Amino acid sequence: MSSDLDDLPLYASAKKVYPQAVSGFYRRIKWAALFICLGIYYFLPFLRWDRGPNLPNQAVLVDLVNRRFYFFPIEVWPQEVYYFTGLLVIAALVLFLMNAIAGRIWCGYLCPQTVWSDLFLVVERFFEGDRRERIKRDEGVWNIEVWARKIAKHAVWLFIAWWTGGAWVLYFADAPTLVRELATGTAPFAAYVWIAILTFTTYTLAGIMREQVCNYMCPWPRIQAALTDEEALNVTYRYDRGEPRTSLKEATKLRAAGQSAGDCVDCNQCVAVCPTGIDIRHGSQLECIQCGLCIDACDNVMTKIGRPTSLIAYDTDNNVKARAAGEPEKVWRPIRPRTLIYFAVVAVVGGAMLYQLATRATAGISLIHDRNPLFVTLADGSVRNAFTVRLINKRPDARHFALTVEGVPGIVIEVTNITSTADWRPVVAVEPDTTREVRALVTVPKGVLDQKSVPIRIHAADLFAGERVVAKDHFFGPG
Repeated sequence: MSSDLDDLPLYASAKKVYPQAVSGFYRRIKWAALFICLGIYYFLPFLRWDRGPNLPNQAVLVDLVNRRFYFFPIEVWPQEVYYFTGLLVIAALVLFLMNAIAGRIWCGYLCPQTVWSDLFLVVERFFEGDRRERIKRDEGVWNIEVWARKIAKHAVWLFIAWWTGGAWVLYFADAPTLVRELATGTAPFAAYVWIAILTFTTYTLAGIMREQVCNYMCPWPRIQAALTDEEALNVTYRYDRGEPRTSLKEATKLRAAGQSAGDCVDCNQCVAVCPTGIDIRHGSQLECIQCGLCIDACDNVMTKIGRPTSLIAYDTDNNVKARAAGEPEKVWRPIRPRTLIYFAVVAVVGGAMLYQLATRATAGISLIHDRNPLFVTLADGSVRNAFTVRLINKRPDARHFALTVEGVPGIVIEVTNITSTADWRPVVAVEPDTTREVRALVTVPKGVLDQKSVPIRIHAADLFAGERVVAKDHFFGPG
């Protein structure tokens, strides 16, 4: 036996969201965040930083060819990948900390998807008008004017997306040089490919999909729901004050008759301005990005009708429950065990990274022991081991390292194909900002080695800067 429910679809079809423009305190914060974030992203590659000769002067550069990452005075080598690990840990914990203090403020103000979607909405409103005009045009006849407006809008969207992709590749090469090469068609093929990919993704995500990225693609709303607590600030409809809803005229009559009436006049302005198209009056929802635009819209309406503002506001679950129970509101506590733990871990990881940066060496040494054979007994009875020594020079000028070895009485080191010495120590020259491998022969006199294996240390000392690095290994013999 069938019923009417059998004809209903399993999923509700998506409806296009037409966010309405709004002015207010939180909208101004979003404008400031948009200009700052986009300004940094688009113009940072052109900022210069003098690092001296033989080094690039771009302040932020990911030099894939030479396997370096430059960030103002900081230079990171591939061997120092732990810095990136530390940055990822700090970024995750800062996100957790932001969530514990004020919910999804990252999503509402700083997320790239939010920032570029806001920019694309500005372009859309410029060509097609605000919410009512856009709905009217989309539902009406698409004449030449409508087509012209839409084509112009999409053309500007594509230009913004193209410049976004172009700005991204500038972080991987000298920006002014790459701009000239792109303009003359002589840039590497990979640059054009990545610009095309990022143009497509920016245009699609910020212009076409918009709120669907936040609702379906982004994992953070699901993670955030598990991390939040009752003392975190979230955009909240204060139903204890807003209900029962009624029209402004009806609410005036009820109050005049001494009956209760909520402050919410059911104007739906909070829904009209929402970039994800939700109704905040239904409570906390996965789709809410906590941008605060519904607060601005509601405050504007409350001001016009002479009612107190903050019917929708950033509030905690504890206060919502307290008001519902007729209890006084509780003081918001941004400093509490959860936030202190997050802050402490961020401080520890950040402090460890700063200490490592401040004390790290600009030289390095590593050893690889020959395995076949482990040792050789010479004609005079002495024992010899062979090593591959890799010396690292992280400075922009050439350096000379004198090698010494210790650990066994009478032990000596020789380096093949090296003619320079200092006080009988072999000296290895290493070019600026590079590494060099040499073959070293370590010899122990006859009768000194009484074990099969003893630890040794090979030192490399800069003859001019005085910096010294050491590597440990084992010397093998017959025992």
